[in-house]
Amino acid sequence: MTALSRPEIVSESFGDPADPAILLIMGAMASMLWWPEAVCRQLAARGRFVIRYDNRDTGLSTKYTPGAPPYTFEDMVDDAIRVLDDHDIRKAHVVGMSMGGMIAQIVALKYPTRVGALTVISSSPLGVDTSGLPGASQAYKEHSAEGADVDWSDRGQVLDFMVKDARAIASTLHPFDSERTRAVIEKDYDRSGGLASASNHFLLKGGGPERWIKDLTVPLLVIHGTADPLFPIEHGEALAKAVPGARLVRIEGGGHELHRNDWPQIIEAIATHS
Repeated sequence: MTALSRPEIVSESFGDPADPAILLIMGAMASMLWWPEAVCRQLAARGRFVIRYDNRDTGLSTKYTPGAPPYTFEDMVDDAIRVLDDHDIRKAHVVGMSMGGMIAQIVALKYPTRVGALTVISSSPLGVDTSGLPGASQAYKEHSAEGADVDWSDRGQVLDFMVKDARAIASTLHPFDSERTRAVIEKDYDRSGGLASASNHFLLKGGGPERWIKDLTVPLLVIHGTADPLFPIEHGEALAKAVPGARLVRIEGGGHELHRNDWPQIIEAIATHS
C-alpha cells in the first residue's frame, strides 16, 4: 500500500455467512450499486454469501481530490482483500467486471490462497499481448471523448452523459431502458455526492510487479458479451485461451453491461463455477 491514511471501504453482504463466499468487484467509476441488488440476492438464494463493495473514490468509500489520485491500482487490489478480512472470509470466489476484472485477476495472482475461483466479466487478460486484438469501437471512442467537455460538478450534465455512456455500451439484442438506467445513475450520483472523484480511476498507475494470467492456479470462468464495444469479445476469448481449463460463456448480443435479460445466464454461470 502507498503511504496513505487507511481508506474506508464500504461493503454490503447478502445471504448466510456460513455459505461459500462470492466477492464482487465492479469497474471504473462504478460503485457497488452497479452489481444489482436483485443479482446479489439471487446468487445468495443459490447458497452463496455475496459481498459487494464501493471501490475507493466511489459510493460511500473514501474519496480523493479529482485529477490527482494518491493511490495505485495495486492499492485497489489490496482493498479487495481488506473487504474479505472485514467479513472474516478466508477464501472467496472473486468476480470482477471490466476494470474490476483486471483487479480480480491480480487478486487471484497476488493472493492465491484467498481465492477459490475466479470469474472475469467484460475485461481483458493480464500479461497477454493484446496489440493484435480489436480495440474499442470508433463510435464508443467518439462518445468517450465527449467526457472531456463534461462539467463533473453539474449534476444535470453528468447524468445526461452517463445515460449516453450506458446506451453506448448497451446490448445490441435487448432494448435499452433509459428510464431505469437514469434512475440507477441518479441514485449512484446522489449517494456518492457526485462522480468527479471517480474519474481518478482513469489516471491510475500500476504500482506493482507485472503479472501474467497464465500463472493462475484457480479455476477461471470468463463471461463476455459478443457485442461489447469497449473490450470486444476477442479479449474474452484471449483470456480464456491463456488459462488451461478455463470456460468461456458468451452472452449473445451482450454489451459492456449486466443487462437484466441476461441475468439468468450470468447468475447460473457464476453459481455453478468453482
